[in-house]
Amino acid sequence: MRIAVSGRTGQVVTSLIERGALRGHEIVALGRPELDLAETSGSAMRALLASAAPDAVVSAAAFTAVDRAESEPDAAFAVNAEGPGRLAEAAAALNLPVVHLSTDYVFSGEGAQAWREDDPTGPQGVYGASKLAGEQAVLAAHPHAAILRTAWVYSPFGANFVRTMLRLAEAREEVAVVADQRGNPTSALDIADGTLAVAANLAHGHDPALAGVFHMAGAGDVSWAGFAEAIFAESARRGGPTARVRPIATAEYPTPARRPGNSRLDCAKIARIHGVRLPDWRSSLPVVIERLLEGHEQ
Repeated sequence: MRIAVSGRTGQVVTSLIERGALRGHEIVALGRPELDLAETSGSAMRALLASAAPDAVVSAAAFTAVDRAESEPDAAFAVNAEGPGRLAEAAAALNLPVVHLSTDYVFSGEGAQAWREDDPTGPQGVYGASKLAGEQAVLAAHPHAAILRTAWVYSPFGANFVRTMLRLAEAREEVAVVADQRGNPTSALDIADGTLAVAANLAHGHDPALAGVFHMAGAGDVSWAGFAEAIFAESARRGGPTARVRPIATAEYPTPARRPGNSRLDCAKIARIHGVRLPDWRSSLPVVIERLLEGHEQ
């Protein structure tokens, strides 16, 4: 299958390129300057997709600077909402299915139950609001689109929590990490596998049930502090940097954007409809740790 993906260097795009090649898919990464979600017109997007001639489109590029979004709302909405809407409209005109990646930040982050797709949304910041608007724009523009909400993304690529913890452990004996936020750590490599499966289902089937909103995150949940402890334990087993974790409350680590206290996602629907079940985060973490440590040694 040939798949056009918005973006070139993000964690998920890089993972899609790698995993797609392993599974015999051709991934065409479309990024700036050819495709700029904030600037490229709908007609130009349509021409770009027509030239790429894919079987499906994955909308992966995003404005992911959660704190910066608070001071740059126009930029966040241009990239996360308006751009994906135009991309979905262009894909619909070419009869190409779309998979659009979203986030747990569309919810309020309250409570203790895993969020279901039909739970009321309630983003608490600009980033979440812009991503929710993007979901709505994609679904309004395209009847054969699937929204995949995920959470706590990490990978061997780019900036992410795992890489940050390993870097901090090189210089500190103790790291303070928030312990009152819980979610599902999700490897971008697993996200890529799930996204490719959903894209293939959409490309080969027209059952309306295949479209709509789905949650797709790693199995199992943990706090950020617990995640950090697992990272350091796995790193230590491989002779890498390690540190003690000092659990703290969210109030002790203020940020411009409010973080969800509860980022758990119920992923039963995507398992039932698309047959996609991402691995437990504890089994995916060692793969990423090993690759990060190998890269560090080089």
